Amino acid sequence: LALHRANEVSRRLAALPGIGPIGATLLAIKVPDAHGFKSGRDFAAWLGLTPKNHSTAGRNRLGVITRAGDETLRAVLVAGAMAVIQHMRRTGKRVWPWLEALIARKPAKLAAVALANKLARIAWKLMVSGERYRANGAVLPLAAPARP
Repeated sequence: LALHRANEVSRRLAALPGIGPIGATLLAIKVPDAHGFKSGRDFAAWLGLTPKNHSTAGRNRLGVITRAGDETLRAVLVAGAMAVIQHMRRTGKRVWPWLEALIARKPAKLAAVALANKLARIAWKLMVSGERYRANGAVLPLAAPARP
């Protein structure tokens, strides 16, 4: 917790649902320079949260997740995503409408990996831009622009 409190990036990442202080600290430690990834998808692929591509001749076929990258970090993100799904089921609170629709169609573990992928992409954006996360899904810049 002391490391989490001392790191500004970790404190910003902890505002994401399902991340918490442990996931935020792991992300801040294991990804010192998020600018090394050109997009959030590249970051999620580095973590092993994107499906394998088995496409050929114009047919787009996606397989299982690649499981590349850091196993501990991926496991923490998926566990946090499962916690968000369980909280959503118990309380009936809608965090994201797309997640509720996905849970209705697919198994919970698959939905958790999809949510972990989305959280990784949001985390990358927050690390690169230096913005803060808002509960409604938007990000806020660190300094508010002055009004004329």
